[in-house]
Formats: sequence, C-alpha cells, structure tokens
Amino acid sequence: MSARRSLLAVSLALLSASASAGEPQQVAARLLDHLQAGRTADAEAMLTPQMAAAVPADKLQGLWQSLGELKQRGPAYSSEQQGLHLVEVPLQFASGAVIAQVAVNGQDQVAGLLLRPAPAAKAAPPPADANYSEADFSVPQARGALPGTLSLPKGKGPFPAVVLVHGSGPQDRDETIGGNRPFLDIARGLAAQGIAVLRYDKRTHARPQDFQSGSFNVDDETTDDAIAALSALAADPRIDGKRIFVLGHSQGGMLAPRIASRSPQSRGAILWAAPARTLLELLPEQNRYLLSLDGSISAAEHAFLDKLDAQIAAARSETLVPASELPLGVPQTFWKSIEAVNARGDAVALKKPLLMLHGGRDFQVPETDWALWKKALADRRDVQWKAYPALNHIGIAGSGPSSLKEYAQPGHVDGQLIDDVARWVEAQR
Repeated sequence: MSARRSLLAVSLALLSASASAGEPQQVAARLLDHLQAGRTADAEAMLTPQMAAAVPADKLQGLWQSLGELKQRGPAYSSEQQGLHLVEVPLQFASGAVIAQVAVNGQDQVAGLLLRPAPAAKAAPPPADANYSEADFSVPQARGALPGTLSLPKGKGPFPAVVLVHGSGPQDRDETIGGNRPFLDIARGLAAQGIAVLRYDKRTHARPQDFQSGSFNVDDETTDDAIAALSALAADPRIDGKRIFVLGHSQGGMLAPRIASRSPQSRGAILWAAPARTLLELLPEQNRYLLSLDGSISAAEHAFLDKLDAQIAAARSETLVPASELPLGVPQTFWKSIEAVNARGDAVALKKPLLMLHGGRDFQVPETDWALWKKALADRRDVQWKAYPALNHIGIAGSGPSSLKEYAQPGHVDGQLIDDVARWVEAQR
C-alpha cells in the first residue's frame, strides 16, 4: 500500500450516526464502480462532508488509479463498528491484492475508505532439510494464553534463545505486513544458526476481546506478555535459561529495556528500529514526511495534519477524551502510559548488554533517534551498534526515499542483520 494511499485512509470513526437498515454492501459497490469507471463527481457525491474535506475526490481517484488495472473483485463482507456499517471487499489489482474497507453511515453515505494490503498467504513450512524445526508454543498469561511458534535448532541443547516483541498495533507472530514477514525471517535465520526463537501473536491481534473495556495501557498491550513469554521459554528444558534475550522491533524496541529490566530471565536486549522519542512525537513527523514525498502538501493534507496535531494535544491533555477523537482511535489511557515510557532512561539504567540495530532508510524511526540513542549510551562499553544504510524500517534493503509502498512489495530481512544478531547472542556467555 502506497504512502499516499495509507495516509489518506480516513478514520472509520468520523461519524457516530446510528446504522440504518439500508444496503451498505450496495453503497460500497457503487463507490467502487464509480472509482473503477473514473466517475470522480459521482464518487464525491457519495461521501460525507467530513470525508470529502479530508480526501478530495480527485485525490481518491488518483489513489485508486495508482493501483493499476483492477483484475477481480471478490465477495463483500459486512460488519458493524461504532455505529457504522463496515464493508470489506477483496480486490485484485495488477499491483497486488488489496482489501477495500468502506464505512457506510446511517444515511447511506461513505464515511471512510481504507485500502490495505490483503493478508499474505500462509507461510510455507521450513524446508525438509532445515537444521531446525518449528512447533506450536503457547504463552501462558492470567488474561489468556497467546498462541506462538518456537523455532528450535536440531541437535543437542540447551540452546540460547530470543523472544521477539512486536511493533505498534495488532500484529501476528510473523509481524506480517503486506507480503513481508520480518519475524518469520528473523526466527528461521537465527534458528538455522543454533539459536531458538519464540514468536507469538500479539494480544491485540489474538484476543481483541481483552480490550473491550476501552481502557488499557502499554503494559497490558505489550510488556506483560513479553515478560510471560520470557518466563515460559526459560522453563523449557531445551532452552539455556541463562542465555535468553529479548529482541524488540519498533515500539517493541522502545520497550525492550523496560521488559528486560522487569524480567529476571532476560540476559540482555536487542533494540531494532527502536524510537528514542515518544510515539506521539514521531507520529506527526512520520505523516509530514509521507505527505511531502510527492513534492508538496495540499490544503486538504495540511488540514489532516492540523487535525492530527489537535488529536495529539487531546491525548496529552488532562481532560478525558473519547478514543474516537484521539490518534488512531486508541484510548487515552494507552497514550498516557506510553508517553510516560522513558526508553533512553530505561536503557541507561539497565545493567545488561544491548545490541542496537538501525536502518538508514527508516523514515518511521529516523537518524534523529539513532543519534539520541548514541548520545544516551555513549558511556556504555556493553553496547554494540550496527547500522545498515540501505535498510528500511522492517529490515529490507532498497534505494531512494523509503515509503509505505515498499512494505507491500515482498522481500526478506537482510541476512547481514540476522547474522549480526546471531554473532552477538553467541558472544554473550
């Protein structure tokens, strides 16, 4: 999914009008018909005023055309959320498979449109001649167990091990994004070098019902499960309980020092693409970068950025604000808790070795954060630094300015990064 396509996806909570007994699937079908036929005015006439202001029809049409020729449209599926009908339609374009999610309000108007990459097909099993195996591994937790996979080297253990901790948002155990599975690549690459790896489905992905109260914090979402995973792995006789490490990616990297400090089972931490600043500091910077990739920021895009700034201010305020009025529709309790995380301070205080990994083409966690990490940990002799100029946020090599469009193109985590992690783990005796 391109940067423009992702960024102009409108919040599905733009309106809170009650859903009607109309035909939302027909409304979604008409919108897609208009876009496919290039009927910009007809498409615009279907939008709510808020939607039309956020995404002018010409932008919507350009976004659609950028996907190439539409080859096939699959059957629609409907659900309800926050008073809106959500209609999902699988689309096969020349550029790849996409899910169109159309939000239809009670007046049969289109209140939101999200185009996202279709879920990747199930990963192939390890090759028959692989020197490791994979098996289901459940992460027990009082709030409910999480399903996972243990990649285990063949031969005599016990083996050193790594627990993988996801980035932000609902993530499966492979951290699947578009046609890419960064955690699958890391797990199998390390297991082939004699290091066991546990990856598991994030709670927001596996058990969204655990968050129905609408009030949760970053420990509920990430930290507690990572600690439980470390503990479960340490109890496995096939694992060397004195050589277990946490590898956090993106938000998981920011939390890795926190996790390692709270887990006696953790021998050290690997911070991959880890923010040194808070997510609310990075969010507007990321969006401004993406919107400027075409050389300019339109009036509608400026309005989007202004709204984002207002949502961030609301998230930080002492006044209770509904999640629908906050960035990404995430509750204020979460934003407050993650704003309180002092990642650099946690890393400085952690008396365990660290491996720092950074991609030079990472626009989500840019060079500014890498420099802040280096400054904060300048006096530490037990920190190793590895930078990869050609890699993006998910560890895949490319050239030129990075964008979200890259994430839709299948690739693999750079082998050098995996090798560096393996060597560092092996060196921790």
